[in-house]
Amino acid sequence: MKSLMFLSQFLRDMRSQKLRTFLTLLGIIWGTISITLLLAFGVGLDRQLKKNMHGLGEGLIVVWGGKTSLPYMGLNKGRVIRMREKDATVIKQDVATVTHALPEYARGSVSMKFGKNSYSAHVKGVYPEYGDIRNVIPKRGGRFLNQLDFQKKRRAVFIGFSIKKELFKEEDAVGKIVTLNGIPFQVIGELIEKTQNSSYGNRDEFSVFIPASTFAAIFGHRYINNMIIKSSDPRRNMEIQSEIYRVLGRQKRFDPEDKEALWMWDLMENEKLSHAITLGFNVFLGIVGVFTLIVGGIGVSNIMNVVVEERTKEIGLKMALGAKKTFVLSQLMFETLLLTFVGGAIGVAVSYAICTFFPATGIEEFIGRPTFSLPVGIITVAVLGVIGFFAGFAPARQAANMNPVEALRA
Repeated sequence: MKSLMFLSQFLRDMRSQKLRTFLTLLGIIWGTISITLLLAFGVGLDRQLKKNMHGLGEGLIVVWGGKTSLPYMGLNKGRVIRMREKDATVIKQDVATVTHALPEYARGSVSMKFGKNSYSAHVKGVYPEYGDIRNVIPKRGGRFLNQLDFQKKRRAVFIGFSIKKELFKEEDAVGKIVTLNGIPFQVIGELIEKTQNSSYGNRDEFSVFIPASTFAAIFGHRYINNMIIKSSDPRRNMEIQSEIYRVLGRQKRFDPEDKEALWMWDLMENEKLSHAITLGFNVFLGIVGVFTLIVGGIGVSNIMNVVVEERTKEIGLKMALGAKKTFVLSQLMFETLLLTFVGGAIGVAVSYAICTFFPATGIEEFIGRPTFSLPVGIITVAVLGVIGFFAGFAPARQAANMNPVEALRA
């Protein structure tokens, strides 16, 4: 009965202060949306960036030959370091945590034709394991290069999805014969459509892949373009890079401390940097949201001060008839917290609705899908409760400490 009485009084007070109540609720709703929705977009962006980066592979190190900048064992600086396939074998044998060390050949501007259609393709000569560690995944109905293709130097080609669309349009590509610089190859598979925000040389969708053995035989390359390194523990990639300098330094006779002799790209470092940026972004959004909630709390405090002023005589009458201080304090705190939680609930509901319907906008590929977090929503409501308590406590205590006689004279 007491709660129903408090609620009836609350609704009466809010009707008498419609504009002030609306603006206060708007501040609380906007503050709630600021935290829940902006953090949802922050989490979605972080996940999308990771997904885009993983289009190139996860935790990999890409190694290129460079040019020495230090003299070593009587040899002058300025020597060009070139790598062969056997160097990858040495790295895998001598660096304990390395699970894959794959040579990669590359050649650009290769004329690729199917019927009357042609394309200037970027061709990569790779090993069968390349597809798994580089996330070059075949579309259903096709496959990636296998060990037999490599051993028998087959003229098999795996094509990127953009090349497939350019050459074959809506026609099925698998099983068809294409030519690379006039040499016939059979299409064995097509890359699934994937997002990829970084690359070296060319993105996978615009590339074609053939066995490394076939590439070396046809194009006559003695040296590989680069190596792909994958370890059992990507968190130790920095140590692995030092080991690679040591192993190849011994093989190629350059100083292991010469960082110009090899160029390395650690994808794990890129991922850490991206995560740090999005984390900072989320923290910033959270701080902005909290300050917006505080502004809403100030609005709650203001409206409760007005309520106390308008109900001074009523409060004095209640106390003169025997109402205790705790009763007056409880009534006003109930109204404060109810106003706060109503605004918070509306804000959470709006955020959830936006997160639910956002995929229909079609821009998910660029900024990710906002992910509504129930823990964030609960924490936001808890913060609102604390803000509402402190916002309403001072006016409520002021009302509870009134002298009934002075209140009736007001």
